[in-house]
Amino acid sequence: MRFNVFNKTKKIVSNYEGSKAFKMTPEYELYSAVVTTGLNNSFYEKGNNRLERIQSLIKKCSPEFVGKLAIYARNTMYMRTVPLVLSVELAKENSGQSIVSKTVNGVVQRADEIAELLAYYQLANKRTGTKKLNRLSKQIQKGLILSFNKFDEYQFAKYNTAAEVKLKDALFLVHPKAKDENQQTIFNKIATDTLAIPYTWETELSALGQTKFENEKAKQIAFAQKWEALIESKKLGYMALLRNLRNILEANVSANHIQAVCNYLSNAEAVTKSKQLPFRFLAAYRELKEVKSKYTSYILDALENAVTQSAINIKGFDLSTSVVIGCDVSGSMQKTISAKSKIMLYDIGLMLGMLMQSKCKNVVSGMFGDKWKIINMPKRSVLSNVNEYYKREGEVGYSTNGYLVIEDLILRREITDKVMLFTDVQLWNSNGTFHSFEKSWKNYKKIAPNARLYLFDLAGLRNTPIEIKENDVYLIAGWSDKVFDVLDALENSGNAIQKINQIVL
Repeated sequence: MRFNVFNKTKKIVSNYEGSKAFKMTPEYELYSAVVTTGLNNSFYEKGNNRLERIQSLIKKCSPEFVGKLAIYARNTMYMRTVPLVLSVELAKENSGQSIVSKTVNGVVQRADEIAELLAYYQLANKRTGTKKLNRLSKQIQKGLILSFNKFDEYQFAKYNTAAEVKLKDALFLVHPKAKDENQQTIFNKIATDTLAIPYTWETELSALGQTKFENEKAKQIAFAQKWEALIESKKLGYMALLRNLRNILEANVSANHIQAVCNYLSNAEAVTKSKQLPFRFLAAYRELKEVKSKYTSYILDALENAVTQSAINIKGFDLSTSVVIGCDVSGSMQKTISAKSKIMLYDIGLMLGMLMQSKCKNVVSGMFGDKWKIINMPKRSVLSNVNEYYKREGEVGYSTNGYLVIEDLILRREITDKVMLFTDVQLWNSNGTFHSFEKSWKNYKKIAPNARLYLFDLAGLRNTPIEIKENDVYLIAGWSDKVFDVLDALENSGNAIQKINQIVL
């Protein structure tokens, strides 16, 4: 079965390195742009340019596809900002269609997203003055009415922040109808700013921070006891725990409480429910590496266990399949995914690559820049493997000579089933030879006709180094381990666009 979601006529362009590349269809370009964006500056593209490109692509795609992509990005790829953007932009182009309200209801999964969506709505529609949110789209309103009925008082209170658009503003604008008397009471409390202050770890620690202590030792004891109480309460969510592991260690909580933390981190059900992007574990791991505590190694092991649990359900290949994994460590990959993050595209590629390696029995892995270097690692230690690669990236240089991965296979006459590259796909040849990625793959197919190539696009920069047309070349985009669900669809003669189109609105 042919894999042909691209235009039948070739659209040859140049990539950001000036090398030959192929243009995507609007649907595939929008998909890759959406699932690889934090709407911040990238190495090649400014954040506003990415937003403008997304807005332009929405006009070229069907409303149904845009709506389903928004829900896919929110509920499968665990993204928060860009699904709200898609919902509002969809409303601008299709103001009277029910697809808008269905999309809004599908993407709003937290109480604060109601106000966030309205904040972007006024920005996108260039509303100014004191009544920026007047003339709200009826379909946006219908979607938000459904969203208001999803949450209880705790959820509303937890996210009732003093932002530009407040929850109370949203209530007065949307006019949701309460489903029962209890909910009407909650709506009345939102209107009068009388929501009960929720019990959260933030409020507990904030209150303690305002307390005056006799000395530093008394303060340390109080904070240790507070962290122990929070751990015992089991009200510290998984994400909050990941972000506060350093604080917990530095508070010198007891060994029993460290054990409880590790048990929770490693719990298979907790890992699944947490819906953490893989790089969140890496960020926590790196944050702890320098903490001088006798329990640091214990928690690092728990994080490795958590990552192992997250990889259990990776699908997409038979375990006996031979795989080559190549991680792009070029200069363009060494760009943080947002202004507030220390995580780079490079880290995401290594993390996904090592997750995949942990599931393969017959695997060769390595990294490429100016050169391609095989660096095989143990399967068990995903996070420490990523860190080891991180230390060694200078060994291969900083170009994007991905063709060398293929040329190495040709040179060694090595027949493999799958070649997987984790990259921003801006591949070229900095060595000045006649080789190109496209030519190398065609030559390799002569000796390995059943081999398949998977390009894991981590940047969404609108082109590919090879035409994605035949059944042996695939493009998968995104930062979540859910990209491996797309891999599974590909193995069953599907593709990413078909997987998105299967979503029911």
